[in-house]
Amino acid sequence: MQTPTSERAGLVWALLAVTAFSLTFPATKLALQALPVAWVGAGRGALAGLAAGLVLWGTRARLPERRYWGRLAVVALCSVIGFPWLIAQAMTTLTVGYSAIIVGAVPLMTAAIAAWRGGERLSPPFWIAAAAGSVALVAYGATHLGGTIDGSLFLLGAALCAAIGYAEGGRLAAELGGPRVMSWSVVLALPFLLPGAVSAAGEIEAPGAAWMPWLAFLYLSLVSQWLAFYPWYKGMTLAGVARAAQVQQIQVFLTLAVSSLWLDESVGWVDALVAAWVVACVVVAQRAPRVALSGPRVKAASA
Repeated sequence: MQTPTSERAGLVWALLAVTAFSLTFPATKLALQALPVAWVGAGRGALAGLAAGLVLWGTRARLPERRYWGRLAVVALCSVIGFPWLIAQAMTTLTVGYSAIIVGAVPLMTAAIAAWRGGERLSPPFWIAAAAGSVALVAYGATHLGGTIDGSLFLLGAALCAAIGYAEGGRLAAELGGPRVMSWSVVLALPFLLPGAVSAAGEIEAPGAAWMPWLAFLYLSLVSQWLAFYPWYKGMTLAGVARAAQVQQIQVFLTLAVSSLWLDESVGWVDALVAAWVVACVVVAQRAPRVALSGPRVKAASA
């Protein structure tokens, strides 16, 4: 049962994960400076799958029960295969800032899917605050940073994949534990990603002095695609999928700050104003009245 203490702990875990996720778009942009799109899109999941597979084998982890494999496949398809590939495609034509802000609608989409799939009942103030923050992000991105139609369509597809993967993975983590969910998901996706990654490897030029793209790729593979999901799912288990997801609205501005330092993308006072509005919306959403769950309760697994 969720308590105020566990919810606060969950939000701290979620914030830790969001901090790690905030480097995903800048790292993708850096990786694409020297690496093929197909390698960045498929290779990150393949490397994460190999690393997770070694850990699972080394710890003699038991296979999840058969009833979980369909849901693990949803997480693998959305979070490990769909999202990385779509983001890699989008980032070839879009700026980091524009991409981060448009994908800022993911928390609201995640909350909606969690309410539909998981029976999370959320009060009207929560929905109003979540919608106000998401609409502000999307409107800001559409009017200030620009983007191509093709790139924006890739982004919307990536946002949908992320929302579905987060919502399903968060629910599943309450039963299997977050580390098992993401580790088995990347392993499950490995047979589908490895052929594309091997094929794309032939297009990679000799590394030479371009060490930053490779460092960015390693971050995408081991942190963004795998390890950062441990605190993310922990936060969702403790605070609830919808509430933890709202913390991700703050990720937009962490990403903007990183992109201004790494990629020389400008950040001005309007950015700070929108950031303050979004943070206020997150606070209101977290303080919204609780509504008792009506569906069957799920026993949380120990992580």
